[in-house]
Amino acid sequence: MHEIYLDHAATTYVHHEVLEVMLPYFSEIYGNAESLHQQGKKSLIAIDQSRSTIAKILNCRASEIIFTGTATEANNMAILGVARANKEKGKHIISSNIEHSSIKECCKRLEIEGWEVTYIPVNKEGIIDLKELEAAIRSETTLVSIMHANNEIGTIQDVQAIGKICKDKEVLFHTDACQSACSKSLDIEELNVDLMTINSSKIYGPKGAGALYIKRGIKIEKVLYGGSHERDLRPGTHNTAAIVGFAKALEIAQAHKEEENKRLINLRDKLIEGILQIDNTQLNGHRTQRLPNNVNVSISGINGQNLLLQLDEAGIYVSTGSACKVGSVKPSNVLAAIGLSRDLAQSTLRLTMGLKTTEKDIDYTIKTLSQIINTIRKNKFKR
Repeated sequence: MHEIYLDHAATTYVHHEVLEVMLPYFSEIYGNAESLHQQGKKSLIAIDQSRSTIAKILNCRASEIIFTGTATEANNMAILGVARANKEKGKHIISSNIEHSSIKECCKRLEIEGWEVTYIPVNKEGIIDLKELEAAIRSETTLVSIMHANNEIGTIQDVQAIGKICKDKEVLFHTDACQSACSKSLDIEELNVDLMTINSSKIYGPKGAGALYIKRGIKIEKVLYGGSHERDLRPGTHNTAAIVGFAKALEIAQAHKEEENKRLINLRDKLIEGILQIDNTQLNGHRTQRLPNNVNVSISGINGQNLLLQLDEAGIYVSTGSACKVGSVKPSNVLAAIGLSRDLAQSTLRLTMGLKTTEKDIDYTIKTLSQIINTIRKNKFKR
């Protein structure tokens, strides 16, 4: 059976060039980067080179890159670490109501600790109102955290404008750029960001590697305790192979993003047009201000999980929302935030393409999806 993987927003495979540079660090260069002997020094050199590679892409200093195990960990460090370290300014932070759970749960934790959190709503296309954001900033506001691109509906925020507002208001700005690292510029000067989260598993790198850019001079408290690794902010033995793979994956993705964006946008638009030919379907998120590989659609009257399972049997792998929502019957908070009813939210599919996705894959997906939906609806009508 031919398999079509359309769940790249959840995770990607490891690029063959990435795997190639990682392999020596499993069996040949395996020392602990904190060790003083030659094996340790070799690992440390590889980590420092990876840090410099990522810093060059982000247009920042290498010392401003902190390696973590995941993007979730980096988001925790950004939200909890910055808020707690700067509480003398005030205990108010701002986020949006479509953030990843690793941001939302940190905000909830801070609310328990006495912080006030303002959640900026989004419109039906998933975009925040910049005027509403500006009005929400107060003298005691410590941090604003708005994601670059949404992991479910693919909508891209105007991070540059958000960052300019925060800079003018002298408020720190963090963005979660995990979903956009393959397709958008990560230049921190262009984006006007003070902190930025990226990770490896969304860009054809290995799982188990993330990073947080922290602008020099920003006060931040550690949220994990142990050794003094990573400027005393992230204790634990470095995953050297994953870090090396992460840097290589980001380098490849950024070098080819323009040509790959064009290819994916053509496939994305073809998939959108094909699905919208099916009765009672709708696109979620902004039509054009969205990630090149993201298609999020609701199919009225069809259970999304049931549809996912039938597509799975046909060799087409998709998602009903964020991968972090698996096993939950609660509708996605992102879909609720853009105004979808509970029933419509539960009839939603997310299809995200990648490097190996072809036009034939899209044709087959449209055809198969249409057949499955028609069969389900006919069977319902018979009953």
